[in-house]
Amino acid sequence: MNRGENFESIPNDLIVDIFSRVSSKSIGKCRCVSKLWRSMLLRPDFTELLLTKSSTRPRLFFVLKRHNDWCFCSSPQPQNPYEKSLVVAADSHTKFSKTDWQDLIGLTSGLIYISAMTIYRDEVRVICNPITGKYARLPKLMVKYTTTINIFGFDPIDKQFKVLVMNNIVCNGTLINILTLESGKMRWRKICCPLTHEVCCERICINGVLYYLGYKIDEESYVVACFDVRYEEFKFIDAKCIGRETRLINYKGKLGGIDWVKGGNRELCMWVLEDVEKQEWSKYVYTLPENEVLIDLYKYNVAGVTARGEIVLSRKFADIWSSQFYVFFFNPEKNTLQRVEIQGFEDEGREIYVYTFVDYVEDLTFNIMKTSYGANTIEQERKPTSTGVASVNKFDALCLLDCDEFTGAET
Repeated sequence: MNRGENFESIPNDLIVDIFSRVSSKSIGKCRCVSKLWRSMLLRPDFTELLLTKSSTRPRLFFVLKRHNDWCFCSSPQPQNPYEKSLVVAADSHTKFSKTDWQDLIGLTSGLIYISAMTIYRDEVRVICNPITGKYARLPKLMVKYTTTINIFGFDPIDKQFKVLVMNNIVCNGTLINILTLESGKMRWRKICCPLTHEVCCERICINGVLYYLGYKIDEESYVVACFDVRYEEFKFIDAKCIGRETRLINYKGKLGGIDWVKGGNRELCMWVLEDVEKQEWSKYVYTLPENEVLIDLYKYNVAGVTARGEIVLSRKFADIWSSQFYVFFFNPEKNTLQRVEIQGFEDEGREIYVYTFVDYVEDLTFNIMKTSYGANTIEQERKPTSTGVASVNKFDALCLLDCDEFTGAET
């Protein structure tokens, strides 16, 4: 009996179950084994199964910046709130060396948007898969703004990613640039914004709605802009309770804002938008339990809130003088503080800036998306070839590790 007969004798449901237990990188490699495996692992029902299983074990996701070197890492996210301290190892996924990034917009539904990446002296906007390092260049956009604001969102119904580019000061009737990441030739469009305001940097996407903090200059008050990614419509909510330093969060599916209480002793203040139409906010103030490590609070950022409602605090920097990097999980309902040591960030002699994201889930739903701008990796872009970059960018955009043999990439 040959290998093919052995494989065919295994029930399909058992094969699918086996594949659903392996990592995304392993799945990408398995797609290169044969066309049969590739077709099986690209089936929508399999990607949905993998997403469901991945959702039950979310991870912490880290972006590390060492001078001009960037690294994507992830680690297990604690699921047992009764353990006071844990030690976990970070897995390194992709490294970009000597790459100039001016702005990391954020992580949305498994993808990262970088609004300004310099490659071969060419500044481009890219959507990146952080697990594989593959990315898609966005079309060039010429703007006359002195200060450009970029925002990245996802519509879970139509399963579309969209990018907004605007001036930091938006006037009533101003046209905003918008692009949908889609098959075929992507193009920038323009939509109208109905309110004059200053766009602040803080933003988040929750259930298909992009929220960002705005400031009404004439009234000297803050608002939260709510942009429906699917219908491309704006709504604005008064947010006098929120300030420029407030971190926008996803609190159990609702928009929230959280910040340290000024002058407070280990106190966090959280506002939750209970009713969008009535614009009703609830206020909560929490005092963190004492901890011998969590002392210099100014060194910590609010990374986000987990699906279980735990507030996650993460160090801003990995200290060059210490090999220990900590993340804290505060449970407001139980008033417990869990310390997690992340191993693997050590770097002798250089301070590392750390961006931390919570509830990261690997999603294969977008592997088969194709675009004329293609997908590539930093290493491939830097590798000189006789065919040039244009010919290299001819395979599946955002494909999670598809093999060149089957995607038709030229290298």
